[in-house]
Amino acid sequence: MDLNVVILAAGKGTRMKSRLPKVLQPLAKKPLLAHVLETSFKLNAHKVIVVYGHGGDSVKTEIAAHFPDAPIHWVEQAEQLGTGHAVKQALDLLETNTRTLILYGDVPLISEATLSRFLNEVQPGECGVITVKLDDPTGYGRIVRDHAGVVREIVEEKDAGKEIRKIEEVNTGIMLADSIDLQQWLPTIENKNVQGEYYLTDLVRISNEHDVPVIGCRVKDPIEVEGVNDKRQLAKLERMLQKHLAEKLLLAGATLADPERIDIRGEVSVGQDCFIDVNAIFEGKNSLGDNVQIGPNCLIQNSTIGSNSVIKANSVLENAVVGKDCDIGPYARLRPGTKLSDQVKIGNFVETKNIQMGMASKANHLTYLGDSVIGKDVNIGAGTITCNYDGANKHQTVIGDNAFIGSNSSLVAPVEIGEGATIGAGSTISKDAKGHALTVTRAKQVTLESWTRPTKKPK
Repeated sequence: MDLNVVILAAGKGTRMKSRLPKVLQPLAKKPLLAHVLETSFKLNAHKVIVVYGHGGDSVKTEIAAHFPDAPIHWVEQAEQLGTGHAVKQALDLLETNTRTLILYGDVPLISEATLSRFLNEVQPGECGVITVKLDDPTGYGRIVRDHAGVVREIVEEKDAGKEIRKIEEVNTGIMLADSIDLQQWLPTIENKNVQGEYYLTDLVRISNEHDVPVIGCRVKDPIEVEGVNDKRQLAKLERMLQKHLAEKLLLAGATLADPERIDIRGEVSVGQDCFIDVNAIFEGKNSLGDNVQIGPNCLIQNSTIGSNSVIKANSVLENAVVGKDCDIGPYARLRPGTKLSDQVKIGNFVETKNIQMGMASKANHLTYLGDSVIGKDVNIGAGTITCNYDGANKHQTVIGDNAFIGSNSSLVAPVEIGEGATIGAGSTISKDAKGHALTVTRAKQVTLESWTRPTKKPK
């Protein structure tokens, strides 16, 4: 049977006290809803349907930025009248010969493994609910099973007696049913309750009335079904997620100076014997080779770092490629388009953008290199600037192998520095410099003996 996934994402999230819709609140720098969608796509669903409401335009725009080519079906729930009412909005999109999995846009960490197990344990013709056992189940609907383990009802705490309240297994709201059953049963759900809402959990009662077994599938890790209603819960879930991601890095062989002081907002793959110091932040997709050392307070975004390279404290790498045996920082910034060969040295307060730098070249300090192709064994002195922007267009600087660029030089692009060339300190180079020669552009030095320093005027 084909599978549909219906994600309920219509809530306003008043308790967030934010103009941002609840499902767009960031977790590991990604919207809550994006986490759920990412997992849904891994299930190879026939259809993924998002039931949206508050802030619908912004929700669709933001999600489209994360999944530009994803075939998401959007259905509006104009009035928020409960979970049963929300799923009802999607009924017209469900083919009768399919099954439908119901997820929540504010329950972001449900895993592919748990959902795959759920789909396998609940057979076509059955109804299913994911449950969790909590040490403190206060506030949750209790799962009541019969002697065979089949779920007979979900009893909300306010309706539960003393014995029912002792049950530690609770409802998560994640359900699975044949689409044809949903189409027949959801219209029969009533809203005769204090909230005046249509509850999806009524499906359990209706399933039993129709002799359809309700299979309870218990999740192993409660973090997977943690919901988010306010910023406090969001912060709690962020820490829980970061702890989980840090443990994955440790199991992959990385050494973390302090597993509680690392933030992973994307993916990190590591080779053997990597060391990551405190307060490192990884965003996007990153890859570290063997024996990579990441210093404290570094930000690494969508970058690849070769084996035996060292990224020293307070450095920022954005969409950069760093070769093997490189030495970066401290306080270096490698901006998008930076591609460094092996054994390159980028020192403190050096900024690069859209450059290629050859093997064993170095810029040790206080330098800006942009839109440049730099050969091997090049030495770039402190204070050097490639003047790549003329106010309207960018231009390229080319520096040949073994060139030496003296301190405080300005290379005005487009310009080419020949192989083995030497540029004298303090030069402004606006024409090509010949290889294996010294090029210097300095005004004649003048001393004015009669000159005196200005003094402050009295107030």
